[in-house]
Amino acid sequence: MVQQINIIDAKDHIDEEVKIGVWLTDKRSSGKIAFLQLRDGTAFFQGVLVKSAVSEEIFQLAKQLHQESSMWVYGTIHQDTRSKFGYEIELSNIELVGESEGYPITPKEHGIDFLLDHRHLWLRSRRPFAIMKIRNEVIRASYEFFNARGFIKMDSPILTGSAPEGTTELFHTEYFGRDAYLSQSGQLYAEAGALAFDKVFTFGPTFRAEESKTRRHLIEFWMLEPEMAFMHQEESLKIQEEYVAFLVQNVLDHCDYELDLLERDKEVLKRYTKLPYQRISYDDAITMLQKNGFKVDWGIDFGSPEETFLADQFEQPVFVLNYPKKIKPFYMKPHPTREDVVICADLLAPEGYGEIIGGSERATDYNYLLEQIKQAGLDPKEYSWYLDLREYGSVPHSGFGLGLERALTWICGVDHVRETIPFPRLLNRIYP
Repeated sequence: MVQQINIIDAKDHIDEEVKIGVWLTDKRSSGKIAFLQLRDGTAFFQGVLVKSAVSEEIFQLAKQLHQESSMWVYGTIHQDTRSKFGYEIELSNIELVGESEGYPITPKEHGIDFLLDHRHLWLRSRRPFAIMKIRNEVIRASYEFFNARGFIKMDSPILTGSAPEGTTELFHTEYFGRDAYLSQSGQLYAEAGALAFDKVFTFGPTFRAEESKTRRHLIEFWMLEPEMAFMHQEESLKIQEEYVAFLVQNVLDHCDYELDLLERDKEVLKRYTKLPYQRISYDDAITMLQKNGFKVDWGIDFGSPEETFLADQFEQPVFVLNYPKKIKPFYMKPHPTREDVVICADLLAPEGYGEIIGGSERATDYNYLLEQIKQAGLDPKEYSWYLDLREYGSVPHSGFGLGLERALTWICGVDHVRETIPFPRLLNRIYP
């Protein structure tokens, strides 16, 4: 009996006759040989159909197939040193399953707007395929990393009554007569979890009601947010750099084929696995920018040009430490010797991808935090539960958030952040 396999397992079935369920991505014919480009959701490879080795009916069927037709193919696996995948199938039979005609995403080049409008079909193409496989590996490796270090996974609410960073960029809705918002972060809830379980992480969708059309911004993205009790900032930075290096190494180890599809330079990625990452202060960053012609004053929040320049000065990700208090959220711990900065850090990725992690040590003084909430124009009643964390057994604690899509654009080396969104959703298409 012929064994059914997936394309990705071809290496284990060399010179064996197999059966594979596939879709056609492209084809060409020389008259006596038909070359079918096939995919099955695990990989892409070529099927070769020799006219003299099959019936006329099968050969004519192959010539008439349209892009994205689905079928069962039968044949023998062979090594193919000319392809990146390394294997192909010599076909002996084809069984058409589902016809396809007029598929809109042809092998020619298409603009990003067109592809976003057809994201439900674009997912089938090589580039988003590779990105999604790498995304899956990053998620898998994240769970492995934190589980191995004793973290507990928590799920924070998606509908919230309060906001970690103010409500000006939140999607507002009504919750049975009360104001509610789509979550912009799971952090505050993770802090409650850390004081119950020591180390926790949340992972889920977050939202920004921000009408930005830059490649760095999304309305919906996924955030992984660890929170750790009895931990100061320097210890948190060590976990952050170990985590990022672990992600990159696992992508190198498990996504070699996908990185090849994206033509990502693996030697460059290997540099990012070397620790420690360098640290510079916000003060030093401002000085560095001013010396290189940037018209910036102390107290600004860095934009894309500033972050790109700073990251370009290093061959690895770099931490920028202790930003001005006035541009950071209310929950960050004040610096012990300075009134104007807080204990925090952003991790900037090389190659112009900007901030991939933001984190801080959290304020623990009840009265200080209450005053910061008021100064931020927030209602202390909405944060009474959060203030309770400072009243009943408060401890030093730190945390950070990694934006999955931003990190993926960097690891994959892609130019357009919206290629990394997991599934076509209206919210992601409003601002292309």
